[in-house]
Amino acid sequence: MKMKAYIAGVGMTNFGKHMDTALKTLAGQSITAAIDDSGLSLNDIQAAYMANGAGGVVQGQEMISGQVALRELGVGKIPVVNVENACATSSTAFQQASLMVSAGIYDVVLVCGFEKLFHQDKRRTFAAFDGAVDTENSEGMLGALQALADKAGEEVDIENAGVTRSVFMDIYSLMAKAHMKDYGTTKEQIAGVSAKNSYHGSLNPRAQYQQEMTVEEVLAARGIIEPLTLPMCSPIGDGAAAIVVVSEKIAKTLNKHKPVKVLSSVLVSGFEQKEGDACVGEYAADLAYQEANITANDLSLIELHDASAPSELIAYEYLGLCEKGQGGQLIEDGSTRLGGRIPVNVSGGLLRKGHPIGASGAAQIVEITEQLRGECGKRQVKGAKIGLAHNGGGMIGLDAAATVVTILSNEGV
Repeated sequence: MKMKAYIAGVGMTNFGKHMDTALKTLAGQSITAAIDDSGLSLNDIQAAYMANGAGGVVQGQEMISGQVALRELGVGKIPVVNVENACATSSTAFQQASLMVSAGIYDVVLVCGFEKLFHQDKRRTFAAFDGAVDTENSEGMLGALQALADKAGEEVDIENAGVTRSVFMDIYSLMAKAHMKDYGTTKEQIAGVSAKNSYHGSLNPRAQYQQEMTVEEVLAARGIIEPLTLPMCSPIGDGAAAIVVVSEKIAKTLNKHKPVKVLSSVLVSGFEQKEGDACVGEYAADLAYQEANITANDLSLIELHDASAPSELIAYEYLGLCEKGQGGQLIEDGSTRLGGRIPVNVSGGLLRKGHPIGASGAAQIVEITEQLRGECGKRQVKGAKIGLAHNGGGMIGLDAAATVVTILSNEGV
């Protein structure tokens, strides 16, 4: 379907530790900010796609988290769709909302991603990540880890996986080792991703971590699992981000901001891959480029799913920024740094901005929208015209269970 949806307003809380703030309150703060930013009112909302990934496990809030958050703002009656899709939760909500607007079903739709992962009982947080795999598979996560370990020629650390750290850090460790083995990628290049994103995060007042780090400092930090140190792993976090999606008819009536156009938004699921098949990320990106009628060379900036530093390097390759195995070179030559050929994760990315699962995808859309409006101050990408958001989540087999790629433009209406 050809997209006919626009972003009228965005809002976002600071990401970080919000132990004393209720989940529904975080959602309300971002929604209020997005509505104010759009120039519309809560009464204009015709439907809401409310995205939360781990509330059931961490807070015990199941099934109606969206209605709970909206009722707090006095919003009822309208259709509310609660969305859960691993780390791609609010990206999925945005994609679905954009489709409904493009199809002419609604003129004004609210999207909100909201999450609280910090909890006094850390086992609850780890349990949220443990569920993002096929738990009924007899081999489960250990089977996936073993397959990745075989590919990298490594042993699986069964004793600590999912106990002292998120099991996904073990996955990223093995992915990194395989990439290093196959292409000669170095630990310094991987650390360079974290250093770059720390610089970007230092310019973002809403980022969870705002201290700049050098490559040497990243390498010297506490080890999590070889080759990953703490700054190479995205932190858990709390926060919320909201977006107001409108039709062309409504966009033409707004004068507070130049609306940002949705060129494409593609949701795909993992699949059984045969030899030579594209990975899930590449498959989704190719579809998004085709739908938007652009190539990677047309992009001004990218916000991608850097749940770990090696994840970003690998994503460079399947998003078409470089050939396979050349991701490390883009870090070395500064191509993906602010001021470089194609700035990536100027928000600080998940590594520094933070990764509250249900809010992460919507936060990427917020960052790109503000970049395309020219509102990002010291981290502004000069002349930004087209931005891509990439968000993946969960794991089945050896790849993501869900991936969303969205492309936005400031061409207006």
